[in-house]
Amino acid sequence: MDKIFEQLQTVVDRHDELNELLADPEVMSDSKRYMALSKEEGSIRETVTVFKQYQSVLQDIQDAEDLLDDTDMAELARDDLKTLKPQKASLEEQLKVLMLPQDPNDDKNIIMEIRGAAGGDESSLFAADLLDMYRKYAEKQNWHINLIDESATEVGGYKEVVVMITGNNVYSKLKFESGAHRVQRVPVTETQGRVHTSTATVGVMPEFEDVDATDLIDPKDVREDVYRSSGAGGQHVNKTSSAIRLTHEPTGITVAMQDERSQQQNRAKAWKILNARVYDYFAQQNEAEYAQKRKTAVGTGDRSERIRTYNFPQNRVTDHRIGLTLNKLDRVMNGELEDIIDALIIADQTAKLADLNQH
Repeated sequence: MDKIFEQLQTVVDRHDELNELLADPEVMSDSKRYMALSKEEGSIRETVTVFKQYQSVLQDIQDAEDLLDDTDMAELARDDLKTLKPQKASLEEQLKVLMLPQDPNDDKNIIMEIRGAAGGDESSLFAADLLDMYRKYAEKQNWHINLIDESATEVGGYKEVVVMITGNNVYSKLKFESGAHRVQRVPVTETQGRVHTSTATVGVMPEFEDVDATDLIDPKDVREDVYRSSGAGGQHVNKTSSAIRLTHEPTGITVAMQDERSQQQNRAKAWKILNARVYDYFAQQNEAEYAQKRKTAVGTGDRSERIRTYNFPQNRVTDHRIGLTLNKLDRVMNGELEDIIDALIIADQTAKLADLNQH
């Protein structure tokens, strides 16, 4: 813990400095800087509060131990120590978790892509069900969800659907949703009542603001093609070349966007998705490299990895990465994902703590 204590004192010093800055009229008049500093203060506030509690408990333990030689006070001191020592251990564990390296993307909004995979029409319907599940979860979190792109099927499902979810700490809660989701149920088209297995894949990518774009992608590496929109929209779509296709040549990643009326709007949307996909491409490579060295509790981050099974006949959902099974699939599909998400976060923290203790 000694090394962590040194880091904690640095955090406390920074917190004091931030509070002074936030009270400075010059900083208060600069809204952008004020918001950035407020965000930083908020991100370390809990750590500072817990550390101060810990220091207080350490002092109480010292005071109680000093009284053990006092005949009149020894019994009371021993009773205090029985309570204080478990408190100390509990606060130490909290501090270890709070001091784990933070994912720099945790507070970002996300772009989520859901695709029907194996299983034809049924997989596309399941992709729509997953979107509905995440939509309901987002509503419970007071997040906003906006449709960016969709490729619908005739049966009412999706070959692919892309949404943006914005709000507080979206990526931190949904980053473990990437992977293959398997469904076991009787399809609506099944006349014999047989249970079929289908899959849909989910990709969760942090959104990058425009200022981040040049750090991530060199514009010289991107080829832009402009073409005419196709599909519904009357004569307008045939007269203007408003559709945009961006190709990131080093990776071959392509994004085509034709939903909006103006070329500028389509270009902005396409760049947003391209940034996210390119970042995700390199992040997956790094994750796979890391996973080869050390298998993490929440899997490799590989999109093809089967992460969860939704068994409708038995109202059961199982997350295979952490061996969690819940017999309340109906509630999960209604957006009650908290138990699964909390368990995944705890498993990830536990794996990181174990890793920290080995070094």
